[in-house]
Amino acid sequence: MPATIGLFYGSTEGRGAIEAELIKDLIEKSGLATVDLHDVAYTDLMEMEQYQYLILGVSTWNIGHLQDDWAFKFDDLDDVDLTGKKVALYGMGDQYGYPDSYVDAIEILAMKALDCGAEPVGLWVVDDSYEFEYSRAVIDGVFMGLALDEDNQGELTQGRTEAWVANVLEEFGLAIPVPA
Repeated sequence: MPATIGLFYGSTEGRGAIEAELIKDLIEKSGLATVDLHDVAYTDLMEMEQYQYLILGVSTWNIGHLQDDWAFKFDDLDDVDLTGKKVALYGMGDQYGYPDSYVDAIEILAMKALDCGAEPVGLWVVDDSYEFEYSRAVIDGVFMGLALDEDNQGELTQGRTEAWVANVLEEFGLAIPVPA
């Protein structure tokens, strides 16, 4: 029986939800896991405790703020025990409109997950395709999760997501099958 991954996302204009569906489809096509989607606006975050593997999706709003649904429930995470759970993050942002706070919400949510005992996976290298000045989500040239920009680089989302999902599944300990 394949593993089940809990994917918890917030979405104001729908992009975070579309990305959640893409991630779910890619993972389930691998045959290595199933994915339960949870819109945090309608979910008790204690449900995270039932999963060994978690993916959290968050958008950055205004100048470095959490998406509203995550902001509203952020303090609820203090009661969630993520000890020993592997957690990957993805985030949506606008690197041209907000070049000094691009995907900052990834860092905010990642730090809270770490405080709750999570083991971070799914780090993403900052390569030359990105065009921003600063992000709290970058540590030593690496994003704390998959950084996406649908406003300015939507054509890169599919490829970035495919590569990231493969890495996350490997870091979750779920091997990618090698084609015969």
